[in-house]
Amino acid sequence: MAEPVKVAEPEPQAAGFQWMGAGKWLWPLLALCAIAFFLALHYLRPAPPNTLTIASGTPGSRLNLSALQYQKILKRSGITLKVLTTEGSLDNLDRLRSPSSGVDIALVQSGITPADEIGDLVSLGSVFYIPLTVFYRSPHPLERLSELRGHRLSIGPEGSGTRALTLALLKANGIRVGEQTELEDLDGPDARAALLSGKVEAIFLTGDSATSEVIGEMLHAAGVRLFDFQQADAYVGRFRYLSKLEIPAGGFDLGENLPPAQLSLLAPTIELVAHSNLHPALSDLLIEAATEVHGHAGLFQNPGEFPSPRASEFPVSADATRFYKSGKSFAYRYLPFWLATLFDRALVVMVPLLLVVIPIIRYIPELYNWNIRRRINRRYGQLMALERKSLGDFTAKQRKALLEQLARIEKSVIALKMPGSHATQLYALRQHMQFVRDNLAPSAKDP
Repeated sequence: MAEPVKVAEPEPQAAGFQWMGAGKWLWPLLALCAIAFFLALHYLRPAPPNTLTIASGTPGSRLNLSALQYQKILKRSGITLKVLTTEGSLDNLDRLRSPSSGVDIALVQSGITPADEIGDLVSLGSVFYIPLTVFYRSPHPLERLSELRGHRLSIGPEGSGTRALTLALLKANGIRVGEQTELEDLDGPDARAALLSGKVEAIFLTGDSATSEVIGEMLHAAGVRLFDFQQADAYVGRFRYLSKLEIPAGGFDLGENLPPAQLSLLAPTIELVAHSNLHPALSDLLIEAATEVHGHAGLFQNPGEFPSPRASEFPVSADATRFYKSGKSFAYRYLPFWLATLFDRALVVMVPLLLVVIPIIRYIPELYNWNIRRRINRRYGQLMALERKSLGDFTAKQRKALLEQLARIEKSVIALKMPGSHATQLYALRQHMQFVRDNLAPSAKDP
């Protein structure tokens, strides 16, 4: 009796899962992941645009000059900021809300937007105060705005933020347009000249019409007083977009001690407003620029007070809230802007992708082993079918055909690329093939 064939034990290093042999499964998966990564990078987390348009204000105004400073800062990061000159804050808001204007961001005075007209606009924060100053001629100081009823007032031109704010305050004091009180639409030097000449009894000024220099000049004018909002706390409580500013004695002129005593002013803020779909990277960049431009101290603000996430009509965007709480991310602190945006986008896409890919990779060995077993079992199926045919009577020609079929099966088994961990199964299959071959051997009774 022939000795049974001894199947060699696999080498220790050959045992276990062979990654090299799993290439036909692994590489397609990696290719699929790479394709999914770049598609997600393009559609789910697109790169920020390299051009933005901001609605600023009239040429030379503080709004316009601020926008021009943002332009220089953003240019350092490769972003082109187009500065659009406008008629002022209200015009800025109208252009931002218009889909055909191409405006992405705007500098807007708080308190001029009805709640039902906010739409998809969000605030990146307030950037500076624009104090409301009321100059008037009177032999004695006024204590309430309601004392201006029946006088001629200049409240700013139509469509200006000054006019919108003044009308709201006059209405709160019971002063209505066309009821005894005459309203003029003068602003800037024209308004100041009208007050000094007696054409009007009071003027309302904000922004570039009421700079510290202008206020100091008006305080030096004979018979002109600056209104002290003694009810400032009540105004702030009613108009949430206003802030109370305390001006110390001598704040505008130490030598002449002007004003002669501490007084209170009211001030809305200028907000940096954008559409809610503004790219997060650009949101961070704009707030960073605003910090560089408006973060210094001044008569009306403390150092580091602006930009600020204080809210008015517009909700503060989620990206801006994150920036104010934690600042720039790691990538934006230490990498160039373009590289940081790429890293940030890749991180956002890779994390969920890895949550899917890692479990799949863990199952690759099992899938690969299943495929090996399937290939071996398929040969076993062929061998069993051939053996069934050998159980009946057959001629020498039929025997030869069966042996040739068996040889083909064995050749296909030898050609199989198998890892050493499956050698036992492979050689066991070849032993079983030899068993079938022995059964097919010709006997003495064959013709």
